[in-house]
Amino acid sequence: MHMNPIQLNETDALLVIDMQYDFLPGGSLGVPRGDEVLAPINSLMGLFAGRGLPVYASRDWHPEDHCSFTARGGPWPPHCVADTEGAAFSKELAFPADMVTISKADSADADAYSAFNGTALADHLRQHGVTRVFVCGLATDYCVLNTVIDARENGFEVVILPEAMRAVDVAAGDGERAIARMAGLGARLAELADFADLRATPA
Repeated sequence: MHMNPIQLNETDALLVIDMQYDFLPGGSLGVPRGDEVLAPINSLMGLFAGRGLPVYASRDWHPEDHCSFTARGGPWPPHCVADTEGAAFSKELAFPADMVTISKADSADADAYSAFNGTALADHLRQHGVTRVFVCGLATDYCVLNTVIDARENGFEVVILPEAMRAVDVAAGDGERAIARMAGLGARLAELADFADLRATPA
């Protein structure tokens, strides 16, 4: 059924997007069923770490008066305020020891959905010889989508893993439309079952 298994190589990296408590169910901006992606993301991180490939984790790292908050006319309730519990990564994630944290939207007057926006991520990837990024996390229709758009604009090949992402779906179908848009930009859709390394691992 999986005729084109994915073979990882030294030019690959994994981008884990915004797996913070405020975006998980029960958080101030919880993504429905967001907790369902924890296990597949752990599988992916284990796979990449086992091959010595880099893992990056982005996070919103907002000041208390961030422009995206409703108090300042933004669309969202306060979330992911720097150094609060809500901004912390889920403790259920098994990050490799050398995971690189990418903080974004960390100034009051600029928002950033993309992990590339206002960060050194693109330069860091290039310096480490990365040409293809695998993207997962929260939320499909916001920070994942914008990260993929910027990854393509920066010339990276992109693989997205829908089973390891969930959507806000402010409007019904936003997540599906986001996946279609990413595919239209040239992103490859993949499942964990497509990875040759995982398929070869005994249960």
